[in-house]
Amino acid sequence: MNVSDPDSSFAHVREFILQGFSCEWKIQIFLFSLFTTIYALTITGNGAIVCALLCNQTLHTPMYIFLGNFSFLEIWYVSSTVPKMLVNFLSEKKIISFAGCFLQFYFFFSLGTSECFLLTVMAFDRYLAICRPLRYPKIMTGNFCTKLVIICWIWGFLWFLIPIVMLSQMPFCGPNIIDHVVCDPGPLFALVCFSVPRTQLLCYVLSSSVIFGNFFFILGSYSLVLIAVLRMPSATGRHKAFSTCGSHLSVVSLFYGSLMVMYVSPGVEHSAVMQKVATLLYAMVTPLFNPLIYSLRNKEIKAALWKALERTNI
Repeated sequence: MNVSDPDSSFAHVREFILQGFSCEWKIQIFLFSLFTTIYALTITGNGAIVCALLCNQTLHTPMYIFLGNFSFLEIWYVSSTVPKMLVNFLSEKKIISFAGCFLQFYFFFSLGTSECFLLTVMAFDRYLAICRPLRYPKIMTGNFCTKLVIICWIWGFLWFLIPIVMLSQMPFCGPNIIDHVVCDPGPLFALVCFSVPRTQLLCYVLSSSVIFGNFFFILGSYSLVLIAVLRMPSATGRHKAFSTCGSHLSVVSLFYGSLMVMYVSPGVEHSAVMQKVATLLYAMVTPLFNPLIYSLRNKEIKAALWKALERTNI
C-alpha cells in the first residue's frame, strides 16, 4: 500500500490487489487455461454472429439488428474484466492501479446495464411482432430500431456514473486487498475509511431499479406473448413463436438469475467464494452460451454463418 501523506489522518490507497482465487500454482495454471479457452470461444462465437449478420442483407431486420448489437456488446463486456483476470493468474502480485480498478468497475457495470436495457428492448420487439403483427412494421422501423439501440448504450453508460465518481473520490484505508476477481462495489465499500451509507444506498437503489425494472418489463412482455401464442390456431405458428422467444428467455434467465443473487439482496452477507462464482457466471458463462443458444435454435443465423464460412473458404 502506498501512502500519499504519512501525517494525514487517512492512508490513501493508490493501488489495489485483486486476490482472485487463492490456490496452488498448478490450479492457477489450470484456471488460466480454462478461462482463456472460454474467453476465446466467447469472442469467436459472438464475433461470428456479428460478422454473419453484417454480411447477410436479408437479416438486416430489427430482431437481428438487436441480436447483432447484443453480441457486439458481449464482446466488450467480457473484455472489460477477463484479460486482467487472466494476467493475475500468472502474476504473483495481482496488482491493479487505483484508476484501473475504477475504470474496470465503470465499464463492467455500464456494459452490464446496457445489456439489461438491450434485453428489455429485445423483449419489446418480440411483443410487438407477435401481439401486434399488423402494426409491427410501422412501429419498429429501421430509424426507431437504431434510436432504441443508441438509448440502451447511452443510458447504460450514464446509469452508474454518479455513484462510481462519488466512490472514487473517497479515501481508502488499508489493507488494499480486494477479495474478488473484479473491482466490485461490495469489497470497495469495505475499504473506505469511514461509513458511507448514502452512497451504498444509492448503489443499491440503482442496481435494484435497473435489474428489477427491466426484469419485470420482460416478464410482462412475455406473459402477453404467451397468451397470444396459446391463442394461435396453427401448431406450426405456436412452435415458431416459442422457438424464437425461448432463446431470449434462456439468456434472460441465466443473466438475471445471478445478478439478483448478488446485487439485490439487502442485509445478506455473501461469502467471498459465492461472490466470485456468481460474478464468473454472469461475466463469463452467460456470454459464452449466448451465441450457442441463439445460433443453435435459429435456422436463419445458422444459414448466415455457413455462408460467411463459405466466403472465407473455411
